[in-house]
Amino acid sequence: MRALPRMLAERPKAHVVILGGEDVSYSARPPEGKTWKQIFIDEVRGSISDADWARVHFMGRVPYDTFLSMIQVSRVHVYLTYPFVLSWSLLESMSAGAAIIAGSTDPVTEVMDDGKTGLLVNFFDPDEIVDRVNEFMHDTALRQALGQAARREVIENYDLRSICLPRLLDWVDSVAQCSFAPVVGSLR
Repeated sequence: MRALPRMLAERPKAHVVILGGEDVSYSARPPEGKTWKQIFIDEVRGSISDADWARVHFMGRVPYDTFLSMIQVSRVHVYLTYPFVLSWSLLESMSAGAAIIAGSTDPVTEVMDDGKTGLLVNFFDPDEIVDRVNEFMHDTALRQALGQAARREVIENYDLRSICLPRLLDWVDSVAQCSFAPVVGSLR
């Protein structure tokens, strides 16, 4: 949200589409009677003209097919998550070949490499986010190359049927074959 004033000013034809619900999944709750969305809108809205604000679209939670279609037609996908867990949506965006700008946080850096499968930014630096968006917007070849590399990364390392499920089943089998010594003594 803090990147919006500059981004909208510098990209007068761009539309910003924001997906996701307003409820809290992992983070602290906002003050009573408020949402994080509204708190950040209130912070930046005075810096954005009505004409520019009309190019910001909040879609809320959308069905999976809608999400995937939106990722496939977007020129740049900005994925920012506060360091906690990696969302399924990043892997889905990578598998769709999206040109991704993501926060350089622990869960993201486990699957993305800056300049190889996407562009990473400081989560707390709105100017860097805008700079990287501009970099992608001016370089079609870079967007395509990193999007294709992101797709390859997911197919080669995170495909459910050929990679993840077989590894999980192998792990379950190995645990099932373990013999455990009985516990002797009191549980006090």
